[in-house]
Amino acid sequence: MNALKNKVQLIGHLGQDPEIVNLDNGNKVAKFSIATSDSYKNTQGEKVEDTQWHNVVAWGKTAEIVENYLNKGKQVAIEGKLTHRSYETKEGDKRYVTEVRCNELLMLGK
Repeated sequence: MNALKNKVQLIGHLGQDPEIVNLDNGNKVAKFSIATSDSYKNTQGEKVEDTQWHNVVAWGKTAEIVENYLNKGKQVAIEGKLTHRSYETKEGDKRYVTEVRCNELLMLGK
């Protein structure tokens, strides 16, 4: 049951080409966002489309796969865990970020 404490599974489309960062230690990180969509009918019976955007980060070999095979519009299934971090801007404002740290990636579609 411990593996289920912080587990996220999403299927969505990339909103833009991934950003690849090569670190000084030789490691690689890929950052990208995916959109997931859901639809429902409101109280008036009208169909409402709800799209959510998720920031995803992949490291190491997974980042290499992202770099070589993924681009804007590609449909993917990812599995990972939610992470939260904060940073300070140059102006001194504190910003908070929630990301999915990708452990597994499956390319879908064509």
